[in-house]
Amino acid sequence: MQNQTSVAATPRAATVSTTVSKGLQLTTAFLLGAVILFAAGFVSTSAVHNAAHDARHAQGFPCH
Repeated sequence: MQNQTSVAATPRAATVSTTVSKGLQLTTAFLLGAVILFAAGFVSTSAVHNAAHDARHAQGFPCH
């Protein structure tokens, strides 16, 4: 009987942990992407700057 109880409790704990982890992963990925995109826009290397500029326009963000 104790094995059935502990097995039933384990998936619930894993589900809560996965939900929190997924939200944290999505937030971190979004923030990292935003930092990379906007930091590359201010780099003096013209190839990196132009790539960020084009990506910003492709997403609909005007920059000038």
